[in-house]
Amino acid sequence: MLKPFLLYTGAALTAVWGIAHLFATKSVVKGFGKLSADNRNIITMEWIVEGIFLIFIGVLVVSVTFLDVGSFITLVVYMLSVIGLMVMAIVSLFTGFRVNFIVFKLCPFIFALSAVLIFVGRLL
Repeated sequence: MLKPFLLYTGAALTAVWGIAHLFATKSVVKGFGKLSADNRNIITMEWIVEGIFLIFIGVLVVSVTFLDVGSFITLVVYMLSVIGLMVMAIVSLFTGFRVNFIVFKLCPFIFALSAVLIFVGRLL
């Protein structure tokens, strides 16, 4: 019972944070002030891509957990999700964590927590 709870919680945290990225995109881009059209499009694209990637990881983990929690493919999906989230946590630690805005400082911790929940859920 604990295994699916940890897996679904890690997946949900990841997906919800991705959805939050999508909703915040417009205000984040506005926060940069006057930008060229290219720079505005690049920042918008990056925020949308990160949000979609997080949602994808969450949906993927939920899907494989629901379909077959014990298969080899499911274990591979869990491990690739953990690796992806930890890479994002490390990148965020060296970039967004240095920004003087609390929400950016949360990213490495949320990514790492999601990865830990999925990893521990996979081990059980």
